[in-house]
Amino acid sequence: MDETERITTSPSSKGRETSEFLMRIVRTLSHSADFEQREKEKARIDKAYKQSDKKLGELVTAHYEDLTKVTQDFSRMSKCINDSRERITKIREDLSSCKTLLHCKRDELRRLWIEGVEHKAMVALLDQVELIKEVPVKLDNFIISKHYLHATDLLVNAVAKLEKPLAGIDALRDLKAELIARNEQLHETLIEELNKQIYAAVPDQSVSLKRSSSYRRGSNLTKQLSDPECKQTKPTELLKPPEMMDLNKEIKEDLNGNPEENPAHFIAVLVEALFVLRKIPDSAEGIKSKIEPELSAIVARTSQQVVDSYAQQGESLSSQNQPRFLLELLENVFHQFRNVARMHKIVLRNLQRIIVSGVPVRNELLYDMNDVWSKIQAVLELVLREYLDVQTSSRQRAPTSFDEPSTDINSYFSKKKPTKSKKISLFRFDASIHAMSTNSYVDDNMTFDTGNLFHVNLLSEVGLGKHQMVCKPSVNNITAIFMPLEAFIKEVEDAVACQDGTSSLQSFVTEFIQNIFLGQVHATVSTSIAAATKVDEEDGSFDALRHVVDHKTQKDLGVTRPLLTSTVTVDRNIRKLQELMQSLPTYGDQFLNMICNILKEYRDTCNSAYRGIVQIESDEKRVISATWAKDEDISRFLRSLPSWRSLQMSERQDLSKKLCSEEEIRTLNSKEALILISNLSSEAIIPQQEIITDVTQMRTIANVHESLEWFAGRLRQFCELLSARSPNSMNSIELSTREYPPVSDKSLESLKMLVKDFQDLAEICLLLLHLEVRVHCFYFLLPVAKQSNYAGPIDDLDPDSNVLKLNKDLSAMEEMLVQSLQPQKFKYIFESLGFLVSSILMSSIQYLKKINENGIKKMCRNLFAIQQNLTNITMARETDLDHARQYYELLYMNPDDVLSLIVEKGPDYSYTEYVSLFQLYQKSHPHIKPANLDTLLHKLEEVMNKTQNGSSA
Repeated sequence: MDETERITTSPSSKGRETSEFLMRIVRTLSHSADFEQREKEKARIDKAYKQSDKKLGELVTAHYEDLTKVTQDFSRMSKCINDSRERITKIREDLSSCKTLLHCKRDELRRLWIEGVEHKAMVALLDQVELIKEVPVKLDNFIISKHYLHATDLLVNAVAKLEKPLAGIDALRDLKAELIARNEQLHETLIEELNKQIYAAVPDQSVSLKRSSSYRRGSNLTKQLSDPECKQTKPTELLKPPEMMDLNKEIKEDLNGNPEENPAHFIAVLVEALFVLRKIPDSAEGIKSKIEPELSAIVARTSQQVVDSYAQQGESLSSQNQPRFLLELLENVFHQFRNVARMHKIVLRNLQRIIVSGVPVRNELLYDMNDVWSKIQAVLELVLREYLDVQTSSRQRAPTSFDEPSTDINSYFSKKKPTKSKKISLFRFDASIHAMSTNSYVDDNMTFDTGNLFHVNLLSEVGLGKHQMVCKPSVNNITAIFMPLEAFIKEVEDAVACQDGTSSLQSFVTEFIQNIFLGQVHATVSTSIAAATKVDEEDGSFDALRHVVDHKTQKDLGVTRPLLTSTVTVDRNIRKLQELMQSLPTYGDQFLNMICNILKEYRDTCNSAYRGIVQIESDEKRVISATWAKDEDISRFLRSLPSWRSLQMSERQDLSKKLCSEEEIRTLNSKEALILISNLSSEAIIPQQEIITDVTQMRTIANVHESLEWFAGRLRQFCELLSARSPNSMNSIELSTREYPPVSDKSLESLKMLVKDFQDLAEICLLLLHLEVRVHCFYFLLPVAKQSNYAGPIDDLDPDSNVLKLNKDLSAMEEMLVQSLQPQKFKYIFESLGFLVSSILMSSIQYLKKINENGIKKMCRNLFAIQQNLTNITMARETDLDHARQYYELLYMNPDDVLSLIVEKGPDYSYTEYVSLFQLYQKSHPHIKPANLDTLLHKLEEVMNKTQNGSSA
């Protein structure tokens, strides 16, 4: 037994213990036979008793006060208990008396009890009526404070009471009708508030704040954002992701807080209120039907804000080509549409929570995110159709085969009669990959008819018919918005599971670019180039090689010599296509393919122009210089000369390296002169049709050279940038190269080959000019010896007429070329020309029949006239002509004196040149017999051999 049990039973247990103790003593004494044993037990007991008595006395002494207090308390408690017993006895007697009296009046009491119950029910009913009467006021207060869940519970409970417990009260009939009407009004209010949270709470123009400071009147937009009507209570970025919402969490509403402080919870409250109203299916349908009009309203509202922010007084943005405003509009619309989709996710998540809770709601009555994204794409497509001017562009777009009739540039370069000139296509893209794929698509699917889709009535239905335009509609607006548009489409496709992997908005953009934009670009490029390569209606000549850019354009391009207008026009169009490659990187290969096609056509055009200049009437034969420039052996030899290599080094600004010595340069120039002399001196006379007689044609060739070399350089830079972006390139990419998309290796190689073709044609033009000047020297100088008389009278001392013509021709060429060629190239054209002239005149001595002193003077005057002219051209004394003049002055001496001079000073000329000199001397002095000439030639050979042996020794 535990301590508690011992305490509760202490009086009886103590008595039993005492009696047991006494009985044990009695048994011990009675059973003890020995007296002595009994005495010991008795003594022990006495001793124990004395000890107990002593201890008891000590305890009483020690606890006297407590004992006294306990005794007094016990007496008082005992008295109270006795008093209570007496009162209970009296109550018992009174209850017995009451019972007897109640039995006597049972029916009257039952009646009174029933009346009490009835009065109590009536009071409760009156309390409910009073509460029902207060419902409209409370309902208004809840709605004003936007505590819609409390308002809904209050209204639903009130209507339920009016329909059942209070249905029989006629005085509440009007109140009932009012509350039922308020039920419908509350439903509409909840839908309106829910739409407001989805659409109106989106922070309008939040993106534009990033750039508002850089645009004019950006403060107006900031002011609009600070307007309380447009201000959001809490940024949507702070919302919890819809996927993290707890579907099992009970929705509660705090009457002391701001219900709009947490938009996600506020939406949950609104959905819960709609569920309490039993309006979930109707609400879902209403929300779904409002998606497109609300999205359209966002577009209209944002458009108006952009117009108000950037349009000056009396100014209309709709007439300005400012696609940056369209870009800003779309970026803001994208931002708002993302938030709209986020809010719809929250709404659908709460609807899913209601379904999970076990409430029977048919899923087909609800909507999903696919419906939201579909409406977003539909509204954006309508906006894009309007700003991209799809309806007008679709009627004006170029033929899809890319082969619209236009003027053939090549026909103007060939020499044809004006009556036979015909017009065919300028550029043909029908063999390109893009054109063939476009033709196939259009032939199989003629479905991109935009006339009916882009109807004003359709726009008006969704709210877009009256919105403000932020820029002028144009096909080219796609370039400014393509990148952010593609990024948004990627978001849409990630959010929506498309059956074919492509969203409807992506399909629209793709069809627009392929079927309209690319054709428009082609038409614009073709028109621009056609205008720069038109025909003179009077003489049927080609203007493209006659017209050069003005000085302002030269300065803008950073060039010092005139460029062909056609080349600059093609370059500008190529630059536009390069910009399109950056703006529309997805179609980089198509634009590069278009660039290559344009370059191929222009390359053929330039080749045709070149042939038209250098080709003789016969289709098979060209001018001599053009034939040599195309000859591989001669071209390779000319390119190996120091003058050409130094020209290439100067273009690379590598002038510190000296190619060879003066003696080596003279040797190579001599080799060039010998090659030219061996090819031309054997002919009697060079026909006039085999040289370019019109110096303006040479200026044209110089312009072609400068233009194509400049053009090739710019294209080469473009190739380098594309090569750096090639998938196979491991080089580091500069910042500027990041703007170009990767392209196929095949297209890149094709572009490089075209660049090489332009560079080769430019070099051929320069070689042609180099050779043409030299052929002109042969054309005018060969008749000097073959046709002129150098044994005439004393008064015939003026320079030969052909020499004068050569000087006039060289001066005319110098005047033309100095304005068209860079200094180092001009120097290349006329460099070493004095050596060639001296070689021609010295080698022509074999064609002189005889010469006298007057003839010698005339030849020296010829050389002096040419030397003066060349000095004025090259700004350097042509010492090679002094060498030729001294050669002819040897004719003043007799052969023996010449031999003595050779022995004394050594040979200044070759053995062949001395032989020709002696032969002319013999023909000019008949007294010298042929036998004597043979003797002189034999002596000459001995002297030359001795001199050469002596110099070698």
